[in-house]
Amino acid sequence: MTKKKIGIIGATGYTGSELVRILVNHPDVEISMITSESRAGERFSDVHPSFQGIEDQVLVSINEVEAHDLDLVFLALPHGVSMDFVKKFHDKAFKIVDLSGDFRLNNVADYEKWYNMKHVYPEGITDAVFGNPELFSDQIKQAKLVANPGCFPTTAILGLAPLIAQNLVEKNLIIIDSKSGVTGAGIKSNPVNLYSNVNDNFKAYALKKHRHTIEIQNTLDQLAGEKTMIQFTPHLLPVDRGILSTIYVRPIDSIDEEKLKELYTKFYAHAPFVRLRNQPPAIKDVRGSNYCDLHVSYDDRTNMIIIISVIDNLVKGASGQAIQNMNLMLGLDEWQGLNQVPMNP
Repeated sequence: MTKKKIGIIGATGYTGSELVRILVNHPDVEISMITSESRAGERFSDVHPSFQGIEDQVLVSINEVEAHDLDLVFLALPHGVSMDFVKKFHDKAFKIVDLSGDFRLNNVADYEKWYNMKHVYPEGITDAVFGNPELFSDQIKQAKLVANPGCFPTTAILGLAPLIAQNLVEKNLIIIDSKSGVTGAGIKSNPVNLYSNVNDNFKAYALKKHRHTIEIQNTLDQLAGEKTMIQFTPHLLPVDRGILSTIYVRPIDSIDEEKLKELYTKFYAHAPFVRLRNQPPAIKDVRGSNYCDLHVSYDDRTNMIIIISVIDNLVKGASGQAIQNMNLMLGLDEWQGLNQVPMNP
């Protein structure tokens, strides 16, 4: 089998680095080009020294993308930049997985409200498939443009999907309480992720206005077939990577834990990267892997269902899920190249 040729647009951030870390051992693809506008001409391993002797190819400009016969391109670019690339190259033969938020939402109005910027390629929002493989694998297989989900939305959507799709819970108030490691803020230095602000500290941020709120709600609306309402609050943990979301919903009718576990087991029976846990999982249980670990329980005292959802924000929350989408788009086995065992401790 001829290996698929892959391009990575944007090499200096965490998602670009993580894409390379996983793809170098993928048996069915080869990394044909990696771009960086600020570091073009340098080696990838100059930017990320841990790759010395593993991936030393020279970084090139994004303008060289047409010189390579690519099957698929990953966009590891900031919000507001990916849309320019898709607008320019949408008619080329290669498929695209975009790791930014530029094509995740259902309409331009929501994007411009929550991202506070004008969208220059609305057609992409219409054409893009939301890249949650556990829910939309058939559409992803046929897609030319996939919008890779955000990290927080991945935990929330996978945690809630069986209940929402089966109309088992009240949809007018869903509470999602999420905690993330500092790599979720990206590689660029800012006051939020300075060591002195993160170390020995814990805080909520973007209260009531985090842009992942509308992404979660858009997808839950689609699963429910009606409007939902979520209260989403993110928090910053003093750790490198990982997300733990605790989700609270109220059942419409009586339910018990045994029925809940049966529901989740059946719903995710064909999802290789969703693991149902008997005990609440921790972020180290998934570190470095593409797994989403879920624990679901029912509190009869409060009549509330509690879901714990845990991922590595850089893998299942970004680059690993992007590669899972790539596998589906290119007709490969969904799990190919993603068999990393979690690192614990």
